[in-house]
Amino acid sequence: MAKRDYYDVLGVNKSASKEEIKKAYRTTAFKFHPDKNPGDKKAEEKFKEASEAYGVLSDEQKKSNYDQFGHAAFQGGGGQGFGGGFDASSFSDIFEDFFGDFTGGSRGSGRRSSGRRGNDLRYDVSISLEEAYKGLEKKINYTTYKKCSTCKGNGAEPGSKPITCDYCGGRGKIRSSQGFFTVQQTCPQCNGNGETISKVCSKCRGNGKVQSDENVSVKIPKGVDDGTRIRLSGKGEAGIKSGGNGDLYLFISIHNHSLFKRSEENLFFELPITFTDSALGTTIEIPCIDGSKVKVKIPEGTQYGKQLRLKDKGMPILRKNSFGDLYIRIIPEVPVSLNKKQKELLEEFKKIENTKLSPSIKTFFEKAKKFWGSNK
Repeated sequence: MAKRDYYDVLGVNKSASKEEIKKAYRTTAFKFHPDKNPGDKKAEEKFKEASEAYGVLSDEQKKSNYDQFGHAAFQGGGGQGFGGGFDASSFSDIFEDFFGDFTGGSRGSGRRSSGRRGNDLRYDVSISLEEAYKGLEKKINYTTYKKCSTCKGNGAEPGSKPITCDYCGGRGKIRSSQGFFTVQQTCPQCNGNGETISKVCSKCRGNGKVQSDENVSVKIPKGVDDGTRIRLSGKGEAGIKSGGNGDLYLFISIHNHSLFKRSEENLFFELPITFTDSALGTTIEIPCIDGSKVKVKIPEGTQYGKQLRLKDKGMPILRKNSFGDLYIRIIPEVPVSLNKKQKELLEEFKKIENTKLSPSIKTFFEKAKKFWGSNK
């Protein structure tokens, strides 16, 4: 089932401010929270849907990615988009940030998990139409954050021990009353971990990850089109502590070709011919995208714009053992510079031609005569 638009879920438009988005989420989440609707699966799904929408639209980077790519920005990445997306495990945390002790303090009493999945990355790859036809293996070089080898990603100097956060007492949350609501928020000192590092890692300075160059080899399948997205699982940024790596997304763009134009799996090009070949017919050898040559018969009397189709001479269809077609549009050209002999021959042809006009020409001039006659 297709996901609903996040703005529709919260009942706001794209120009809504952060406060309007927050207010809309507060209303929706309060209405459909499972503790208010015990046993109601539909209400629970609506609550999760609203939480997911708010998790994206409340973050500027995620909102920007969603506005540009829609739900595709977060597909295949474990719920994360480019630069980090919505984490389904954060439903309760988001709700608690608004409503705190909605259930009498039963939620959020434990320490929040410190693991966080790493950001996804995007890499743009440009290839030729011939490479898209054949497929290729391409080496990708990019910069990312990898888990620190010294502290194994926990941010602490080897041998040191974490200490309980004195600001939240190890809960990872702090609470405050705001009118009717008791609001529970992530501890700003320990970021919800409940612990702080007594001695930070000298290599990563407590971040748990370091910047590093990464080299990967990826197979680009034949038939890819402009805008095709390829996901490399776990090749994004390293996660924090126990969090997994993000993914690397390759976005494919195809260079314009000097001869062929592409529309999905089909290829097109225009074939210029002389007007004598158009009238008398001929056989012409034409190129194909696979590098081969094919002889094409041009029937006599071929008119401007006539289109010929060569079956299975187009692009491979992605993940299928079949091909598109090649379409050839015939463009007869009228000579612009005639020598004396050519003019004499054409004048002679014209005398013969005038005695036998084509039906379409005769019909046109008959209609023209009637038009002129009716306007006298």
